[in-house]
Amino acid sequence: MNMGNKNFFENKVGGYALLEFLFYISFFAALSLAVISAIITMTSSFKETAFHTESVQSAGIMERIGQEIRGAESINTIGATSLKLNTKDGAGADKTVEFRLTGTDVELLENDALTGSLNAPDIAVSTLSFTQVITLQGSAVKIAVTLGSKNYKAGRTFDFFNTVVLRGNY
Repeated sequence: MNMGNKNFFENKVGGYALLEFLFYISFFAALSLAVISAIITMTSSFKETAFHTESVQSAGIMERIGQEIRGAESINTIGATSLKLNTKDGAGADKTVEFRLTGTDVELLENDALTGSLNAPDIAVSTLSFTQVITLQGSAVKIAVTLGSKNYKAGRTFDFFNTVVLRGNY
């Protein structure tokens, strides 16, 4: 009878160990899912923040184009994706400033010499358009730019629009 009691208690202890083991496995699985979900959410948030940061930095494209148009004397040539302005440098000498879309970059040329790209390396410019507006009071240029991130593959873009009046017209 002593042996029977011993086996009886060993079976009960083994049953509790199995229940504890199953509880710990399910607890670990639930905890792992929560951690993985948090990591996925953080990664998504980081990508979104990086995309917005890149787009805000690239808004400088519009600012630079607007400044040059405001300071220009006249429009030399204007096309669907390029704009060449007649302006003056700091010493008062004649100068041309040109903006053009080449591939996914907005290039800046001064006196027909390439000075560089206006957009950040991680930003792709998909559209750049210039439209001349002529009224009785003067001339202006409508600008439209569509930007997207080369790092963010979800196809999201930002559109920027502006109309700027040339200096001699206000």
